Amino acid sequence: MVDEPRDDLEPEVLTEPTDDPADESGTDAYIDVGTKSPVPAGGTGLVPSDPFRRYMAEARKYPPLTREEEQRLARVYRETGDRDALFRLVTANLLMVVRVAMSFRRAAKNLLDLIQEGNIGLLQAIDRFDPELDVRLPTYAAYWVRAYMVKFLLDNVRLVRVGTTNARRKLLRHLRQEKERLEAEGFEVGPRQLADHFGVSEKDVTEVQAALHAHDVSLDAPRGNDEDRTHGDWLSDSGQPDADEVLARADLQERTERALAVFREDLGERDRVLLDRRLVNDSPLTLQEIGDRFGTSREAVRQAEVRLIKKLREHLTRELGDLGEIEIGTGS
Repeated sequence: MVDEPRDDLEPEVLTEPTDDPADESGTDAYIDVGTKSPVPAGGTGLVPSDPFRRYMAEARKYPPLTREEEQRLARVYRETGDRDALFRLVTANLLMVVRVAMSFRRAAKNLLDLIQEGNIGLLQAIDRFDPELDVRLPTYAAYWVRAYMVKFLLDNVRLVRVGTTNARRKLLRHLRQEKERLEAEGFEVGPRQLADHFGVSEKDVTEVQAALHAHDVSLDAPRGNDEDRTHGDWLSDSGQPDADEVLARADLQERTERALAVFREDLGERDRVLLDRRLVNDSPLTLQEIGDRFGTSREAVRQAEVRLIKKLREHLTRELGDLGEIEIGTGS
């Protein structure tokens, strides 16, 4: 089962622990991981005035953890909820969050807001992280950081805010092509007909149509002082996915994660290791390594993997339909 996030894990200002708890000089740096204005506290030295540079200056003060340090702190936090351990785990990964945010910098109006959202994802990842797994925290947390950033970007795009329900997401993805198809077949296509076709209200149809139209107008507007190029041209040239594509990817990823969680529940220990540490792992174990762990041959593990892949494909096809026909890659 996938662990539920802890209710008490709220974004907050994490203050660096000091050897002298009575020290109230105010010079100890902190990293704000929950507010929308992440400006680390400054001391009396020279600090860059740009908020992002100030944030980076503070984040760089915290060195990365070794694997052993990471596992020890993660165990302490998992078992006791120790806030000092949480602070160390968070601050050691602040630069990782920034790196992920930079990959979205063209889509973000405010990079610091995006980083803060990624920090919330980092907190959730730490809360769920199992230090006994053969995976480093930054690798594990990057998924959660990216997911929170994508959701933040989607929630802050007017077009996507309309798609707040599954039915409206379906409308956003398919309304245009279905309308064109029905019109090509000679049907009268108005809001009522489309509402009946998709099983939604006429209000849903009209609001989604209005949002799509507004999106088209904004994409056709000139970009800055370049009257010959529009925002739509820039998106096409930059290779950035449009809102429909981003929604479709996010929806598929969410459904796939749920399907994998259900599939994992009924697996034995060896099959779970095959799934977690080989089939869906960026740094998969070899067949021989898994065989050594369970005292069996490489060939026996290979046969078990073939059976597991077959079961997984059948499960994903049942859960996701044609979308479940994904490539499952393995190594040696």
